[in-house]
Amino acid sequence: MKMKILVTGNAGFIGFHVVKALLLRGDCVVGIDSVNDYYDIQLKLDRLEILRKLAIEKSSNYIFIKGNIADTNIVNKCFNDHSFDRVIHLAAQAGVRYSIENPLAYVESNILGFTNIIEACRRKLIPHLTYASTSSVYGANTKVPFKEEEIADHPIQFYAATKRANELMAHSYSHLFQLPTTGLRFFTVYGPWGRPDMAIFLFTKKILNGEPIDLYNLGKHTRDFTFIDDIVQGIIKSSDNIATSNENWNSENPDPSSSKAPFRIFNIGNSSPATLIEYLEAIEISLGIKANKNLLPLQPGDVIDTFADVQKICKKVGYKPSTNVVVGVEHFVNWYKFYYKIK
Repeated sequence: MKMKILVTGNAGFIGFHVVKALLLRGDCVVGIDSVNDYYDIQLKLDRLEILRKLAIEKSSNYIFIKGNIADTNIVNKCFNDHSFDRVIHLAAQAGVRYSIENPLAYVESNILGFTNIIEACRRKLIPHLTYASTSSVYGANTKVPFKEEEIADHPIQFYAATKRANELMAHSYSHLFQLPTTGLRFFTVYGPWGRPDMAIFLFTKKILNGEPIDLYNLGKHTRDFTFIDDIVQGIIKSSDNIATSNENWNSENPDPSSSKAPFRIFNIGNSSPATLIEYLEAIEISLGIKANKNLLPLQPGDVIDTFADVQKICKKVGYKPSTNVVVGVEHFVNWYKFYYKIK
């Protein structure tokens, strides 16, 4: 069924790919993004241009709104001008380390912006809000694989704290107003058109420039690296499948990932972790160049290991990650060389 869907953050890495997939399947899409200068604006503009051309090619109904979701007037006008069947909220101030330097940017986008979106969803009786959370909420929890039923109340960076706050805010709206909400805890997303501050982007650039690569924790920590195409299918499948209440929810032994309200949280990852060294080796193989490695101790705020248990999202919406690190890295490297005209 053709739907009209709002995607926030559609000039961003994940938002761009989600809008592209929705347009290809024939949905009407409204995208909103501030196109800020957290990283190279040209990369964002090039993503938007691809979406514009795709919409023309497919004769799709696509509207882009340049605006900050922290501006209540802009958000309200967007919801007043359009009637949405779904909202996919991906706009946020990203980056773990930047949150240590500039926490107020995260309050504006991740707290105030999220409030504006969820309040507009309540006011306009949106059938389902799906929003981005992060695996970083597991924080000081070292029990792997990470399961949604585990408590996630010890974030070790401010970025993660704002995302955990979004989950709690969503539950309050689901409880008070019966607004169906689904939170998705992303696990280390990578792929073509990614952010320049991501490891794969930085590693590829430095290898090509002959610069040494800093590997913290001696490169031993693991990440559940998840290819963008797998993430996109999980987001769309989750959005299509409206959250419902858990009739078996027990208030004396509460499951943090579900509720008597129409609220749920899913991990969304590859469920097959690799060490940072292994990730780097895949980049070296794709480039055909060996990296100069600078082995360093663990940084403050870094999580040592991530590993997603994805049984819930697989069972509920049919999510099925299928891209291994070697294949995913090759796709990224091929895009990188094409985009930056490297032979």
